[in-house]
Amino acid sequence: MKKWLTFLIVAMLALVLAACTATKDAGKEPEKDKGTKGEEKKEETVAKEKILYLNNGEEPTSFDPSVGFNAVSWGALNNLMEGLTRLSEDHLAVEATAEKIDVSEDGLTYTFTIRDAAKWSNGDPVVAGDFVYAWRHMLDPETASPASFLAYFIEGAEAYNTGEGTAEDVAVEAPDEKTLIVKLTGPNEAFLNIITNPSFFPINEKVATANPKWFTEAASFVGNGPFKLASWDHDVSFVFEKNENYWDAAAVKLDKVEWAMVNDPTTEYQMYESGELDQSGVPPELAEKLKDSDELRIDDQAGLYFYRFNTSMEPFTNTKIRRAFGLAVNQQEIVDYVTKNGEKPAHGFITYGFIGPDGKEFRDSVGNLVEFNKDEAKKLLEEGMKEEGYTELPKVELTYSTSPSHQNIAVALQATFKEVLGVDVGLKNIESAVFASEQKEFKYQMSRSSFLHDYADPVNALESFITDSSMNRTTWSNAEYDKLITDIKKETDENKRWELLKQADQLLMEEMPVFPIYYYNQTTLEKPGITGILRHPVGYIDLKYTDKN
Repeated sequence: MKKWLTFLIVAMLALVLAACTATKDAGKEPEKDKGTKGEEKKEETVAKEKILYLNNGEEPTSFDPSVGFNAVSWGALNNLMEGLTRLSEDHLAVEATAEKIDVSEDGLTYTFTIRDAAKWSNGDPVVAGDFVYAWRHMLDPETASPASFLAYFIEGAEAYNTGEGTAEDVAVEAPDEKTLIVKLTGPNEAFLNIITNPSFFPINEKVATANPKWFTEAASFVGNGPFKLASWDHDVSFVFEKNENYWDAAAVKLDKVEWAMVNDPTTEYQMYESGELDQSGVPPELAEKLKDSDELRIDDQAGLYFYRFNTSMEPFTNTKIRRAFGLAVNQQEIVDYVTKNGEKPAHGFITYGFIGPDGKEFRDSVGNLVEFNKDEAKKLLEEGMKEEGYTELPKVELTYSTSPSHQNIAVALQATFKEVLGVDVGLKNIESAVFASEQKEFKYQMSRSSFLHDYADPVNALESFITDSSMNRTTWSNAEYDKLITDIKKETDENKRWELLKQADQLLMEEMPVFPIYYYNQTTLEKPGITGILRHPVGYIDLKYTDKN
């Protein structure tokens, strides 16, 4: 899921030259030249234009919202298009393309009223049928959308996506152009958050029907967001312009956003330093030097770096032994001396950034569930070995995907397990593509992992560990945990639901099929004068309210 967008700034060369000329010729009568009047006016117009320069890192996977299910596509899509709801400055789902949302008493039926002012960038009205078309397109087995599972809470969605039903079975209908009705399989408090994900954006049915490849080029792309796609030089750059047809265009302050594709953090930082960037990531080798910079910005990100145990492989079939390894890890030392990028140490599976009905952070309400405890770790290891009849612990191997940062953490853990538990742990690095495949096939005893939220609700992370989930990758199964997740999805009382979420986080950490390392953050350098860039914990960047002075 889970990395992160940074930004470029233009050097106003014309202004600099003008300033130099004014100094040199101070007190002189300006020469009158009829031929330069138009050019001066043009320069003045360009100078007033607000252009933000960003870096997307690499080519977007796809601007088909059903397919571009990753960070390099989401950042752009979230500004080119808009769903029924949008995340607010407080990271809450609020009305967007839909101006009104009605929910039935049983929590199963949602009725959305589309804004009369909602239009596509080509001037077409946004109609309810565009959502029906887009959501069925996402669920169509032929589309092979990696996001399709997110829609399974809609009646008939899973059956259609798995080839056991039809498109007509999906309970999304448009009785008229401005009304969309959606029926769920069960009450889902996270629903309005889930549909802020770009996968639930509408598609202009008329345009897509005429040209199935409408999303591949700027000339044919049609969106309904704050910006429109003005140009796209594949693998090089793309440019946004303010969308004058957007229903809330008056709130959009930028005239243009120009995105480069520079996939090297050092080069990106050099561009920032030379004045070409509004924002830049922080190269790891400069983290210490830049940690006190006035231009450093750190935002929470809904996700974490963690390790999985294979609970079917000895010695991690034993819960006490798993907990011994988890409590042997000093998360604070890892973020202080290994990663050194301002991350928060992870003491539970759910990250920061989720506010409960009591107005408090989920993480603060639950408290620290996993903390470094040398004595307890040793005690648990002894007890676990005794339970299993071990006189000597079976060989332990830690596997990670090839990367300098992953290697640094793996080496630190290896030293920790030796120092705290007296256990020699072998290390093995595997190429990323092979690693992902083999981890899903349960080939690793203990392996690194990460999770980035698809939508802004704790259940998105917790449901990964229900029995037989494709995201589980630990072989761990717990009936009590499965029931908790089922109950969470059905519970409509916010306070009760929040308590169930806390219980699930606690149970996951007690059983410890995984142990957390640190919570992700978004660390960027940002030039003075840039305001209003929203970075939501779920990872989307929102430029709707961004300004540049």
